[in-house]
This record gives sequence, structure tokens and C-alpha cells, in this order.
Amino acid sequence: MVNAGPLPGRGQSGEPVEAAAEARIAQAWRALGQVADPEIPVISICDLGIVRDVAIDADGLEVVLTPTYSGCPATEAIEADVRAALQRAGLGPVAVRLQRAPAWTTEWISVEGRRKLLDYGIAPPGPVDASQGVPMRFVPRRAAASLDCPRCGSADTERLSAFGSTACKALYRCRACGEPFEHFKPI
Repeated sequence: MVNAGPLPGRGQSGEPVEAAAEARIAQAWRALGQVADPEIPVISICDLGIVRDVAIDADGLEVVLTPTYSGCPATEAIEADVRAALQRAGLGPVAVRLQRAPAWTTEWISVEGRRKLLDYGIAPPGPVDASQGVPMRFVPRRAAASLDCPRCGSADTERLSAFGSTACKALYRCRACGEPFEHFKPI
């Protein structure tokens, strides 16, 4: 780590460099926690599990992102939003690195993120059965026991389309209340 202050091992305020670095990383996580996903604006990229790591190197901050899908069209917008948020917080310069392995999984969505999806009207993904092997499937999944409507709570729902407004969601309809809703696919 580069010495940031006038005394060896001390920052500008006289505090140890490690403590200053930890505080800067914590501040970066707080700023990133305010960056909304461009496709689902009620959930942050941190709650979605896209932000994998924040570190400090000789050139500044490095943020590691894992896109939800390798071809996700929102990736460039997310990168730009990350840079802008950290610059606004006075934490630049910032480098963003994409890390595609291990692949993102819906298991990385936080409990708070799942609640936000539900409150927004998107049925959050269920757990992924690790014993099923590779989470990417090219055949239909076995029918779930039930998928509760995020609006009325009824389990009397049906899938209308394997794809919703984005590839990571499917379109459903509740037979009880008649309302359509999206389901964030578990992967």
C-alpha cells in the first residue's frame, strides 16, 4: 500500500494507513449501496449481489462486478453508475473490473433485496438445488410446487412466458386476482 501521509504508516490525519483504507472501503460500500439496478430500480446493485469486492490499490479504488448474465445489456450502465457514484462520494479514481467466474447466482441476492423485489411486485427467486449440478438449464425446469402472487399471495398462478421484460425474469399471471407479475428466475 502506498504511504498516504507525512509520517511513515500514517495518513493525512495522522491515523494509520490501514484504518484510513478500511474507512475508505466502507464509504465506497455505502455509496455503492445507493446505486440502483437500471432494470429494477428498487434494488441496489449490492443487494442484487453484483458487487463482488471493493479494494484499494496504488491507482485508487477497484470495484469487482459480476453481471447477472454474461450478455446483460445493463452491464455498461452499471459500470458507469458505479464510477459516477464513487466520484460523487469523492472516492476516485475508480477502476471497474468484470469477473464472470464464478457466475452470478440468485443465491447472492440479499434478504433485503428479496424483500424489495417482492414489494415491487416481482416474485423473488427460490433457492437453487445444488444437487442438480450446473444451474444453467436448456430444458424446462420441473414445475415448482407453487409460485405465490406478490400482489395477493395466492398460489394459483400460471406462467405466461419464459421471458419477462428482461431475460432474467419470466412473466406470470395470478388466476385469483388476475394481475400479471414477473418472477426473477433462480439460477
